Amino acid sequence: MGTSLFFTILCFTIIFFQTQSTGRIISELPNVILVITDDQGYGDLGHTGNPIIKTPTIDQFALQGVRLTNYHVGTTCSPTRAGLLTGRNGNRNGVWHTIMGASILNKEEVTLADVFKNNGYKTGMFGKWHLGDNHPFTPQDRGFEETFYHGGGGVGQTPDYWNNNYFDDTYFRNGIPEKTEGYCTDVWFDEAIKFIESKKDHPFLCYVSLNAPHAPFNVPIEYYNLYQDEETLLETQKRFYGMITNIDDNFSRLLKKLDDLDLRDNTIVIFTTDNGTSHGYRVNNKTRQVHGYNAGMRGTKASVYDGGHRVPFIMQWPNRNLEAGKSLDELTAHVDILPTIVSLTGLKYTPDKVMDGTDISDYILSGTKPKDRYLVTDTQRISWPKKGRKSCVMQGHWRLVNGKELYDVSEDPGQSKNIADKHPKRLVAMNTFYDSWWESVIKETKYSSIVLGVNPIDVLTCHDIKTVGYFSHYNQMRIRRGEPIKPAPFQVDFAQEGNYLFKISRWPMESGLALGSEVLDGYPATATENNRINGKAMKFKKAFIKIGNQEISMDVDNSKKSVDFQLSVPKGKTELLAWLELEDGALSSAFYVYIEKNEVKPSNI
Repeated sequence: MGTSLFFTILCFTIIFFQTQSTGRIISELPNVILVITDDQGYGDLGHTGNPIIKTPTIDQFALQGVRLTNYHVGTTCSPTRAGLLTGRNGNRNGVWHTIMGASILNKEEVTLADVFKNNGYKTGMFGKWHLGDNHPFTPQDRGFEETFYHGGGGVGQTPDYWNNNYFDDTYFRNGIPEKTEGYCTDVWFDEAIKFIESKKDHPFLCYVSLNAPHAPFNVPIEYYNLYQDEETLLETQKRFYGMITNIDDNFSRLLKKLDDLDLRDNTIVIFTTDNGTSHGYRVNNKTRQVHGYNAGMRGTKASVYDGGHRVPFIMQWPNRNLEAGKSLDELTAHVDILPTIVSLTGLKYTPDKVMDGTDISDYILSGTKPKDRYLVTDTQRISWPKKGRKSCVMQGHWRLVNGKELYDVSEDPGQSKNIADKHPKRLVAMNTFYDSWWESVIKETKYSSIVLGVNPIDVLTCHDIKTVGYFSHYNQMRIRRGEPIKPAPFQVDFAQEGNYLFKISRWPMESGLALGSEVLDGYPATATENNRINGKAMKFKKAFIKIGNQEISMDVDNSKKSVDFQLSVPKGKTELLAWLELEDGALSSAFYVYIEKNEVKPSNI
């Protein structure tokens, strides 16, 4: 064998074994980074026409990438995230609300992370999850191998770690609390960048799901200062805009890291948001003065007019020439993302459920016009989905709102002229589609059951009780107010029969507070941070728990941290109801319930 041939074979052998050891696929599968923000609307960016907001990195990213300018999502956060990760409308998969037990993604659903993990990708999730805080619904249960996230739908909500306020908080690493230093958005991007660095030699999926610029509008002072002299903005908007500029700076850090690691060319990077703006646009009802910008659209977050669900979507992938500044105006949606990314990466996935989304990769890559179709978005935000409730049927640039109002947004982007009477055939066709779509959807609709008895300790919070006609105490501010909440059950599933210990609490265990305690750690609002109210004492005389047909009660010692019940429970699905009676006779659902599988035989039943 000649010397040159020997060295050639040796080099290929080394490359082969390096490839096997690092996990990098020879075909160079693309990495995928998906960044989604919370409550940022289409008009909350410079390149969409906002004259005030400072988002230079995202604007440049948009001008060099592919923009879907007729892209739609759910009108609130959880339904959007559920649809994006599954390709299926939130009414189908258990997520038609953000609280009330209806923000938990059904365990039978296959997520984007499941698909990528099953195809050999490394998967990571950082930031806001909001699709279930208990087993088997946490992000680490749903295909993400590495996770770092806050609880509930926002920092400071009831399932979140006590007293988190965006700065130096405690978040959950694969479910385990961990103290951090720094501002929340900075932390999420720090963690995403660490993940990318550690997986740079292997294809990865990185899901950066932000809680900003969702309320509370707490922001580092240097970002507030960028807008403090903007006289047309309300004070909350100055902070809201500051949070977005902070996102832009962090997005810049992320892109630079890809360049430094020589990963940019073969990484699909997506920037999008989850619903219309929450605070980027306000109109004074008395003076009609406009504060902020909404790109000429009607409606904001939770609205079924375009301002509630038309949002930015920008993609770059230099290796496939997705960096040319293309603007694509055909109707697309969040439910298209899973099938499209799977197609772009060439992975294998055959769904076994009805998909609301479709593969639009040809449209993105070559501009090939997709087939004409209908899409539906709606705003349920009630205990059980209701047909026709706050609905929007879309076809191209046509919008049918609530089954009666018809708009052509290519001619009337502000949706001010209802032209239903001029297009009776279209009205009938769109309503007919909605009827058939709803019939398909409602057959699949169901609550998720939180599985108990798998983890050493499970924590249920009133964020997820199945209330009817009223909101649960979904954030810690409401917990602090000490207002009773009408008792309502949790939907649970005991993984095994046996003895369980149930601890009913007024405050979360990490607070160290007794049942009857008040909390005097409040502080006033500043220019950059919301206030924190003191926690009101509640005095209880009796505690109750009901599981299936089994109900027991116990007197309360308000100096204790919890009221503890031992029960023998059969395996299977049921409802768990835990509540307290105050000294004045009022009843309230327990705010927190801790459950442990216990081998001690109950003595009180």
